Amino acid sequence: MTVTHDGLAVEWLGYATVRIAGEGPVAYVDPGRYGVLSGEWTPPSDDARGAHPPTRDYRPEDGDVVFVTHRHHYDPDGIERVAAEDATVVAFEGIDVSGTRRTDIRPEALPYDVRTVGADASGTAGGVRFRTVPAYNRSDGPHTGSDGRPVHPEGFGCGYVLAVDGTRVFYPGDSDVLPVHAELDASVFLPSIDDTFSMGGESVVELAAEMRPDLVCPVHYNTFDALEADSRWIAGAVASRGVPVVLDES
Repeated sequence: MTVTHDGLAVEWLGYATVRIAGEGPVAYVDPGRYGVLSGEWTPPSDDARGAHPPTRDYRPEDGDVVFVTHRHHYDPDGIERVAAEDATVVAFEGIDVSGTRRTDIRPEALPYDVRTVGADASGTAGGVRFRTVPAYNRSDGPHTGSDGRPVHPEGFGCGYVLAVDGTRVFYPGDSDVLPVHAELDASVFLPSIDDTFSMGGESVVELAAEMRPDLVCPVHYNTFDALEADSRWIAGAVASRGVPVVLDES
């Protein structure tokens, strides 16, 4: 399903992949992984099957710009499936492929105009104005590993505020709710709601109530067991705070 809002078409394609299209530019955020763009994704449960976009062999190659938040969401095959030949790739500067067995292709080696950014950057790429914001799990928060370290430590990734045809879209990436988030001016809010590796549950509801976006569209859930989330509860709770919300699950 494609969600339309203020002249934009916003589509969650599974896992962390989002397509955002205006009358002009087409932007993608965090495309690929877990077979969501190749037709190979398998639902972890019957409940997840009905609360996650279906998979298909997806290769539009229409993206003017592709944004990547961090290493866990970096997938060269996914990028090549969505990026146009002359696309720009904006990737967080800390993506280190030596720490993964999935690929040895560094972002800088992709066959596109590649720009690396930190967590406090701004610019324009592919006709889309962007600003980066920090994205991390707090050391004293709930999203830490068995060793007590944050799953996503500070400096591991970033989120993005994108202005597509003048409409501002906030994609926080894999992050706890941070003080800077409530200060952001965004019409569309695309929160990760898994609550295993990033914000979810009540924290998403409270942030949406503080931000007061025109629309909330949850993403990044039910792709595999650890990402299972009760999206309908979250949607109902957000709506109960007077914030419009939509679930893009089919």
